[in-house]
Amino acid sequence: MPIARLDKVSLAYGLRPLLDSVDLQIGRDERLCLLGRNGEGKSSLLKLITGEVKADSGEVWVRPGARVAVLAQELGALRDERVDEVVASGLADNPKGLEPWEIQRRIERTVERLGLNPDASMRSLSGGWQRRVMLGRALVNDPDLLLLDEPTNHLDIEAITWLEEFVLGFSSALLFISHDRSFVRRVASRIIELDRGSLSSWPGNYDDYLLRKRDSLEVEARHAALFDKKLRQEEAWIRQGVEARRTRNEGRVRALKQLRRERAERRERAGQIQAKLQDTEKSGKLVFEALNVRQEFDGRVVVRDFSARILRGDRVGIIGPNGCGKSTLLKLLLGEISPTAGEVRIGTGLQSAYFDQQREQLNPSMSIIDNVTGGSGDTVLINGAPRHVASYLRDFLFSSERLQAPVSMLSGGERNRLLLARLFARPMNLLVLDEPTNDLDVETLDMLEELIAEFAGTLLLVSHDRTFLDNVVTSSLVFEGGGVINEYVGGYADWLRQRKPALQEDRPRSKLAPVATAVDTKPATPRSGARKLSFKEVRELQAMPARIQALEAQVIELQVRIGDAAYYRQPPAEVARGLQQLQSLNADVETAYARWQVLEAAES
Repeated sequence: MPIARLDKVSLAYGLRPLLDSVDLQIGRDERLCLLGRNGEGKSSLLKLITGEVKADSGEVWVRPGARVAVLAQELGALRDERVDEVVASGLADNPKGLEPWEIQRRIERTVERLGLNPDASMRSLSGGWQRRVMLGRALVNDPDLLLLDEPTNHLDIEAITWLEEFVLGFSSALLFISHDRSFVRRVASRIIELDRGSLSSWPGNYDDYLLRKRDSLEVEARHAALFDKKLRQEEAWIRQGVEARRTRNEGRVRALKQLRRERAERRERAGQIQAKLQDTEKSGKLVFEALNVRQEFDGRVVVRDFSARILRGDRVGIIGPNGCGKSTLLKLLLGEISPTAGEVRIGTGLQSAYFDQQREQLNPSMSIIDNVTGGSGDTVLINGAPRHVASYLRDFLFSSERLQAPVSMLSGGERNRLLLARLFARPMNLLVLDEPTNDLDVETLDMLEELIAEFAGTLLLVSHDRTFLDNVVTSSLVFEGGGVINEYVGGYADWLRQRKPALQEDRPRSKLAPVATAVDTKPATPRSGARKLSFKEVRELQAMPARIQALEAQVIELQVRIGDAAYYRQPPAEVARGLQQLQSLNADVETAYARWQVLEAAES
């Protein structure tokens, strides 16, 4: 028996239909991801299930007695409440009621389960911990259906991976909205997509969905082309006038009218952003050089003894937990603040564009068009040629009738698109992006990745989007505690592969050759006088590839089992045991790779 069901549900705001007679069924052990472009109506669909919004027609059914909890996209205004008070508020709507002792037990269990401090004030917590508290508020009622709206927004990577593990162990039904591709890949057991008012279901994982969706769009495009060709032929026939009336082919005329109606009712898929980065002169070869930089605030060391060189054309990711100092590092490199100690050298000929995560460059009270032009006319200069701003903004999917609307009326995703339009309206050879992916849909993320791939200048990127980092950057600066910043080749996944051997440098080890450092990932040369491998170690080295292959095969097999919705019908203890086994196997794989690198370095 399903937990919830939508039957022929329609919903419109004004003249724009969001849902057009859609059907959906949610099983009691499914993990569904709801995808769709910004503004398609995904959040509205969640509100239909909770009863916050009423459908124009159709039926929204939730199993009688089922508890539904939601973690909204926005946290709302925070009061000076303690964590345990916020968690307890999630029990207010319990349909069955609870005894006082059971209420206290549930609150304590939830707080402990999420690692929360019950006495902490909400205002004292970071955004990531605030979202974890609100998740506790949703979970304290032991919901049969949990709804999550963009749960990874504004979370750092550590918090996102924690949420992934938690959700994978959640034993009830889950429906979530997310554009975090890594999160969707790991968590979803089925993809549902809201596209032009229609809801489609795609069983399997996210990568299966991408392949099948591409094929579906190709078929749709072919059918549309054949339809339009038929319509053109019939329009040409009717324009013959006298001959058409003489044949008295009334059936053909009626068929043409039906074709016209169908064409008028066809909803075109939202277009792709047609943005391009403007060409400009190259900067000098050296873009930034930091020499023993130290930055302190009120006695707290944010950046400790940091040295690095960034050259023209480098694409550098900056990774670290919320509040560690990533934005501070950007400001140091850009010369916006001076270091407490050390020196930052800035290269010549830099023309920069800066995307700030708070979108402070946008004036909420000004119109969309004035935020791009600065109120100085109706044209922008693109690659040296004037272009009307309305035409330019159409490339970023802003319709002409909306250009005079204030920015305050835009969604988060639309504001990010507008900020990109504002930045790309000027030439640059240095692009600085501070958390650009929040609120952006997958299509816009893909566009941004393609733009950066074609960009000949230098990139500095702060992001918690693991897939975006992997697809864009060539090296990473990682905050690893105490203000220490280490440099790694590649993106997030490359850092994961390198960090464990690197961290082992600080631990007592035998006199084997050292592991390669984080900056230089080539096998290290053995120290002078290092002993040769023993017979046992030689045999271990020879057997290591087969051992790693066997471990990885076990990981893949277990991932397939865990990805099956039926896996979560087991008792919670069995589910947790499997998840713990997967975590242990992944750790064994990392340890094996690290040991292999040590042995190979000693042998060389």
